Amino acid sequence: MSEASSEIVHQLIAEIGDAGIARMRRDPGLAAAVDQHSAAVRDVITASGEVPVSEILLDYVHGFTDAAIERGWWPADDFEHELLDWETVRVIAVYALMRRAPR
Repeated sequence: MSEASSEIVHQLIAEIGDAGIARMRRDPGLAAAVDQHSAAVRDVITASGEVPVSEILLDYVHGFTDAAIERGWWPADDFEHELLDWETVRVIAVYALMRRAPR
C-alpha cells in the first residue's frame, strides 16, 4: 500500500470512528453492537498471542479496512440515519478500543 493510500485509509478510519462514537451516545443498539465487536476483536488479537495495545489495534483495523475496500465496501453516505453495515460497526469498535488502549 502506498503512503498516500495508507493516509486515506487512516483518515477514513478516524472519520468513521469519531462519527460512530458520537452516534453511540444516542443509539443504544449501536453501542451494544460495538461492544460485541470489541469483545470479538480483543479475542482475535489475544488468541494470536498479542496484547490489544494501540499499535496492534491500528495494524488490525488498517488490514481489516483495506480488505473490506478491496471487496467493494465503502461506508454509508448518510452515517447518521442509515443502518450501519457489519464492516462499519467493526471499524467503530476497533477505533473505540484504540482510544482506550494502552500505548
